[in-house]
Amino acid sequence: MATRESCLVCQIVGNQIPSKKVYEDELVMAVLDVNGANPGHCFIMPKKHYPIIEQVPDIEIGRLFQVSNKISSAIFESLGAQGTNIFVANGIPAGQTVAHFTINVIPRKENDGINLQWQPKQLSEEEMSTVELKLKEQTKNIGHFEKGEKKARVRAPKPVILSEEEEEYFAKQMRRLP
Repeated sequence: MATRESCLVCQIVGNQIPSKKVYEDELVMAVLDVNGANPGHCFIMPKKHYPIIEQVPDIEIGRLFQVSNKISSAIFESLGAQGTNIFVANGIPAGQTVAHFTINVIPRKENDGINLQWQPKQLSEEEMSTVELKLKEQTKNIGHFEKGEKKARVRAPKPVILSEEEEEYFAKQMRRLP
């Protein structure tokens, strides 16, 4: 397992290895993947060293996926992508090659030659029920997430009313499909 000092991603975050940075804030950095699957392939990473997703605090996971969403939108708008794959390789058997959690955002176009498909595994009803029970037992306490600073809520939030510009943006995003 890599330490912070030997971690390739930590070295990128620390500017010890040059990168093509596309976004940075206090928690997160996004860079172009030098070995990307397509032009514009980015990886989004926490600035702190966490080898796998289970170690990343909830507040940082939220920020990482917010940034991934924005990077995906930027890829659509600036590179003319027809789609994006947003995925995590979590652990060596899942294809993780560096011991630092990252989210990949890959621009996609029809017939681009990238194959992220698999053969479905057909389970019996009994096997499905066994898996369901095991997962239910392990996930029964989900819902108690770490949060940032707690702020007192004085009143219920007002309903969101979109401006014409925001509605137009939303409609434009919905029309992006080929």
